[in-house]
Amino acid sequence: MIHEYEPEATRRNSDEAESSRASRGWWDRNADEYQSEHGGFLGDDRFVWGPEGLDEAEAALLGPAADLKGLDVLEIGAGAAQCSRWLAAQGARPVALDLSHRQLQHALRIGGDVPLVEADAGALPFADGSFDLACSAYGAVPFVADPVRVMREVRRVLRPGGRWVFSVTHPIRWAFPDEPGPEGLSVAASYFDRTPYVEQDETGRAVYVEHHRTLGDRVRDVVAGGFRLIDLVEPEWPAWNHQEWGGWSPLRGNLIPGTAIFVCERDQGLSG
Repeated sequence: MIHEYEPEATRRNSDEAESSRASRGWWDRNADEYQSEHGGFLGDDRFVWGPEGLDEAEAALLGPAADLKGLDVLEIGAGAAQCSRWLAAQGARPVALDLSHRQLQHALRIGGDVPLVEADAGALPFADGSFDLACSAYGAVPFVADPVRVMREVRRVLRPGGRWVFSVTHPIRWAFPDEPGPEGLSVAASYFDRTPYVEQDETGRAVYVEHHRTLGDRVRDVVAGGFRLIDLVEPEWPAWNHQEWGGWSPLRGNLIPGTAIFVCERDQGLSG
């Protein structure tokens, strides 16, 4: 009888190449399960910023929905392109980009006319000034070793004054166990420990990597990338949402933030 090896969870350094390789492999292997488990909550054409269920139709972090018509929008870490379909329904011209081939196959399965691009967020295959807006709901940013590189690439492909909005796991969550119940309410690690979380196989090869940055780190990354931070949104857990999603739950969501959304704007300068 063959037993599948259970990856070992550890905290260790992981460079850009290893992190990217691990993310591509993990999402290719787990896309089917992810879309099966969370597809109902995400919908086929809904723009949700995180497990709390904050909807872009309500939050308007990219701007009023009526103003999206005719705008070129890049979604980074698009998964099955649910957010991009919502943008298209508002009259925007979205492009859905993801590192994972299998995630984009789910985008094809669901359908629609959104262009799909398989690429790394740190090397965007677009000309300077190609987009009016860029967005990412838990895509790319938490999984890259060099987030400033991603910020600078996003700035490069945005037009002057363009908005960049992205959501990540709230940094405070790294101090707590990733558990939805009472065991997830006690501090178990240092908030200031930036050592990446790595799951590795029996040979020590990373199969999943997530990078921790403090709240201050994230703000500095945004600024170093050439953006101005105009809002930081910490969604509260709504009464209607009874689901658990990994370590996110009504119990924890009513006590500590689970998501941080950074609303940024590119300066008006013309230089790349």
